[in-house]
Amino acid sequence: MPSVLLSQLATANKLSVEPWPEDATLYQPYEVEQILLPENASCLAVKAYLKMCNLPFDVRTCANAEHMSPGGRMTKLPFIRAGAFIFAEFEPIVNFVEQKEMAIGNLQDEDEKADMRTYVSLVENIFTMAELYISFKNERVYKEVTAPRNGSVYPWPMNHMQNYGKRRNALRLLKVYQWNDLDIENVIEKVAKCCETLEYKLKESPDTPFFYGEQPCELDAIAFGHLFSILTTTLPNMALAQTVQKFKHLVEFCRFIDDKYFQTRK
Repeated sequence: MPSVLLSQLATANKLSVEPWPEDATLYQPYEVEQILLPENASCLAVKAYLKMCNLPFDVRTCANAEHMSPGGRMTKLPFIRAGAFIFAEFEPIVNFVEQKEMAIGNLQDEDEKADMRTYVSLVENIFTMAELYISFKNERVYKEVTAPRNGSVYPWPMNHMQNYGKRRNALRLLKVYQWNDLDIENVIEKVAKCCETLEYKLKESPDTPFFYGEQPCELDAIAFGHLFSILTTTLPNMALAQTVQKFKHLVEFCRFIDDKYFQTRK
């Protein structure tokens, strides 16, 4: 057996055997003055997921969280340090928890899990692209919110260099996913269709507060992260929030998740 495969098997076995560390730490940018809409949505989705799994974790905010991250497909954030392991972004963190058999959704059969993950992919792709678009393509939002917040933790002229690099990377990602040439009407249409799909799915279980039955799953976490962040983030252009607000079942879903998992500590 090749040594690389042996190493992968050993790592997988170690992941599943070790208990959840008591000092697990989630890293993210400063919430009040720095974090941007796409990053906040991703961080909130991971926090919601870990809370739904009833796994303890600390949150550490730092100016260079993005640069400390081992990388990722979209925002690179958040990243979590759990013992000897570090994982970044929603899906890798969920996969890590699942390998330790501590994940929510264990009662789902394989067909239901496959269906659920299709929704998760849809939510992550559509909402992250829309959040990046409004943050970096809309000039007013970029000049009044994105650039000042992203550059707030750096001295001049490094703040301008950081903003230039951040915007370049965001526009490159939008181009890869073929969102770069869309106008705001196209973006809103995509968001509305995604919300319509989610609301239809939520209505399939009218007697339960979650997307799949009586217990939460990763779709509940990632949908909440993006929807709640869009609804509660004030921008010069509120088109995304105004679109989400049209879907009352999704708004009520966000209120329920916020009350259940984030307000009980108060």
